[in-house]
Amino acid sequence: MAKALIIAELKNGKIVKNGLEAGSKAKALGFDCIAVVLGNGDGAAGIGEIGITEVIQYEYDMYNGESIAATISELVKDKGIDSIIMANSWTGKDISGRIAAALDGPALTDLVELTLDGDRLVGKKPIYAGKAFVNYAAKKSPAVITLRANTFPVVSSPSDAKVEKIKMDVSGAKATLKEFKETQGNKVSLTEASIIISGGRGVKGPEYFPKLQELADLIGGALGASRAAVDAGWIDHSHQVGQTGKTVSPTLYIAVGISGAIQHLAGMGSSKYIVAINKDKEAPIFKVATYGVVEDLFDFVPAFKSEIEKSRG
Repeated sequence: MAKALIIAELKNGKIVKNGLEAGSKAKALGFDCIAVVLGNGDGAAGIGEIGITEVIQYEYDMYNGESIAATISELVKDKGIDSIIMANSWTGKDISGRIAAALDGPALTDLVELTLDGDRLVGKKPIYAGKAFVNYAAKKSPAVITLRANTFPVVSSPSDAKVEKIKMDVSGAKATLKEFKETQGNKVSLTEASIIISGGRGVKGPEYFPKLQELADLIGGALGASRAAVDAGWIDHSHQVGQTGKTVSPTLYIAVGISGAIQHLAGMGSSKYIVAINKDKEAPIFKVATYGVVEDLFDFVPAFKSEIEKSRG
């Protein structure tokens, strides 16, 4: 049976969901999986939720992609790994290319589909702002794969995971991360959220984003924004969805006062359901919307929030 190394991350002591998605997909393809969990804390055994029992946790004082990639590359050689599968998170983007280069293998990144063609992994990813798809095939192994978050289901198969903790030495790295500052952004991570409510130029100013945040909190979602709103200084860049912001794939994306520029569509076009609220019936966002609401957002959003509150008593 082919072996896959699943790379997952810890955040606030818990396994990030996109790591569970990567592991679930690998197991569905029939791989014998072991996991590497990156980060500090005691939550690495959470990967056992999807049935992975062999876990190596690398802890470190400060993140260093160079050291992590070098360590994982050696582990892949020692364990006879055929494929390395992880989320297309900022960590995945940082280390996937490094690992592929160290192993002289292919890297298939930001995939929204992953299948096996014989013994070759085949992946599909969107290009040209989601207007087309391209298929890739890994012609050799070990192949490095990154998967778009919220695209693959988590399949529960609980088991007891045995965790081996290793302190990673990053002293030999050529580049050193001196400081890491986390922005005061979403209560729910944009890239992890299953529901996102985004505001655009149509909200007319920064004072409306707290109202959208209230709605997001009410339904357990994250707050996003278009580039126009960010460039206007209405909200921090950490909320930006689009080609120059974050790429998201939630189950539900609610676009409030967003016209639908191609750069924005590139970041949210793979959402399962898209609801567009805009008083301009010719807005491009309606071309991709599952449901469209042609209405003044300042009338519709409060009414929408009120109905949700009523339904929840």
